[in-house]
Amino acid sequence: MKPVFKGLLPATMLLVGMAGGLWAQGQREPSPKSQIRLQKEVRHELVMLPFYNVFDNFEYKVDGNTVTLMGQVTRPNLKSDAEKAVKQIEGVERVENRIEVLPLSPNDDRIRRAVYRAIYGDAGMERYTLQAVPSIHIIVRNGHVFLEGAAATEMDKNLAYLRANGVSGVFSVTNNLHVDRT
Repeated sequence: MKPVFKGLLPATMLLVGMAGGLWAQGQREPSPKSQIRLQKEVRHELVMLPFYNVFDNFEYKVDGNTVTLMGQVTRPNLKSDAEKAVKQIEGVERVENRIEVLPLSPNDDRIRRAVYRAIYGDAGMERYTLQAVPSIHIIVRNGHVFLEGAAATEMDKNLAYLRANGVSGVFSVTNNLHVDRT
């Protein structure tokens, strides 16, 4: 069974390492240390992208020397910037870019702003705004809201859901937050 690592970008990232496809082709099996180093470098490069914000969500999978990028972004250039940044990492031979560019919609933009104010305007949630990119990400697609990333406590997770669900014009809220136990 493959080890599965979950972390934050500060939102949810899926890290999966040490799969068997490369070694069948005669290549040397990457060491666990090199896989961990590669995962950390991919995370770092994605976090450092200049236009990455609370309305974007990156996930990725490291499989040997191949990195698969997933998630959702509001700007098409962020998708290509993420791929370029990861391609330049030493040890990455291939990048599969499955990042979804969210549709342009003035209504979705309005909902993003309203959900942001509802969640981060709550007195109990202000501490999340101290981070460069808050760990609770707000993804809006055609009026449907997806909360991605991590909350510090179960109560914060539930509060974010309740606050997002109370925003006018939201069709549904899917709470994909996990509680960060670090």
